[in-house]
Amino acid sequence: MRDYGYLLDLAVILLCTKVLGLATRRVNMPQVVGALLAGLLLGPAVAGVLSSTNFINSVAELGVIVLMFSAGLETDIKELKQSGKASLVIAVCGVAVPLLGGFGLAYLFNRPGMIPSDASGTIFLQNIFIGIVLTATSVSITVETLKELGKLKTRSGNAILGAAIIDDVLGIIALTIVTSLADSKVHLVEVILRIVGFFAFAFVAGFLFYKLYKFWIDSAPKFLHRHAIMAFVFCLLMAYIAEEWFGVADITGAFIAGLIISNTANVEKVETKFDTVSFMLLSPVFFASIGIQVVIPKMTVKVVLFSLLLIVVAIVTKIIGCGLGAKACGYKPYQCKRIGVGMISRGEVALIVAGKGAQMGLLGSSFLGPVVIMVVATTIITPILLKVVFRKTDAPIRQEGSGAGI
Repeated sequence: MRDYGYLLDLAVILLCTKVLGLATRRVNMPQVVGALLAGLLLGPAVAGVLSSTNFINSVAELGVIVLMFSAGLETDIKELKQSGKASLVIAVCGVAVPLLGGFGLAYLFNRPGMIPSDASGTIFLQNIFIGIVLTATSVSITVETLKELGKLKTRSGNAILGAAIIDDVLGIIALTIVTSLADSKVHLVEVILRIVGFFAFAFVAGFLFYKLYKFWIDSAPKFLHRHAIMAFVFCLLMAYIAEEWFGVADITGAFIAGLIISNTANVEKVETKFDTVSFMLLSPVFFASIGIQVVIPKMTVKVVLFSLLLIVVAIVTKIIGCGLGAKACGYKPYQCKRIGVGMISRGEVALIVAGKGAQMGLLGSSFLGPVVIMVVATTIITPILLKVVFRKTDAPIRQEGSGAGI
């Protein structure tokens, strides 16, 4: 007999994310904060009403893919090219500073007499790995918040998107270096070649698809539903190929697919289609799923102290690192703050990295709890801080498109 419990799970998630989203909006916070809190309250960390299932995880993954695809559709590719060098500098600084900060904090606590570790890797590699966890950036939270605020198409928004893509690549390389030291089966050169191969493939495949897709829609008398469907097919294929063939995050493939289609006619109508499906189902499930995955373990006083300091280091190092990188590239002080804050959220990316480290013996069970708490804290605080730093008027690069809140 088939289990239809997933229907009830969806109903509860959609209802609670919307109710709490409206509640957070009433107190002048982005609605995405309410969705994150809904997942946390419904999950095993608090009420235990919902638990992580394969269905919820699959819908959530589809949700973040659509979210990043929509971000690509709404990105001004000319401005993104102009901010390319700046994005590289911002990403490098945004990886280096958190890496050093995380390593330094772990060095103080990961020792006898402080917090015992049951990880099999060397203490040095364990400490480095905690730094690597802090280098992660989950730009999906920032993207949804900026869409809600109508600030995604600003210069700051484009710099965040560009830096986040490069940050993802640098994070993969850093993770591979450490895991290769712990496991001889992992080869750094192979990973770098696969990353380069993906971007080469994306350039060729994107150029061919763009030419065919543009010819197809230009020859049509009006916008057709099939145009949006084929755009989605391309998005899913790029996401799949990125993850399965090249080992690059699927959201990177989805974002690039959106960038390619963003220069075609009727892109605003394609955006509207995806805004609807994201708003109605996919985004609420994705943001709620982050909270549902949280399981807070029993912790000692030292672990609690480490958790609090880890949150502070996670926030401060991203703001300082990305902010200094933006400052060096000529951004104004208020834009530097925005870019730094926009890169704070660790989200599902850090959870995936932490899980990989636990499997490889690079992250002890005593440190896994603080990492989870840090992820939750940075994910919730990012939208709140973005609302604060984006109060100053920043003219959009082009006319704002529709971007409904959660």
